[in-house]
Amino acid sequence: MLCTKKCSSCFSAEMFMLSIDKNIVNDKISSFTSAICLMFGSYFCFNIHYPVELRSTLEFLQRCFFSINPERGTKVESKKKKVLSVNPRVLSLITDIADHEWI
Repeated sequence: MLCTKKCSSCFSAEMFMLSIDKNIVNDKISSFTSAICLMFGSYFCFNIHYPVELRSTLEFLQRCFFSINPERGTKVESKKKKVLSVNPRVLSLITDIADHEWI
């Protein structure tokens, strides 16, 4: 996901774009929220694994904001390590957030 106009950050951008495998899919996304939703949805629609560098962030979004909580498996590409049902860092963050009562 990229800003399409010159801007100092994604928060001051007026338009966003979504690209998949270096191909622009949509270059007229008008809000940051829509861009995030489209990007996230693309991972599931096109069965794309999460990049290893973003695995904790994307899994947190998946479980907390999009309420997709599979009992098994993850969208993170494995490197023949022990596979856990939920990333321990994500689970820890979710638990810490749940411990605080939001008013």
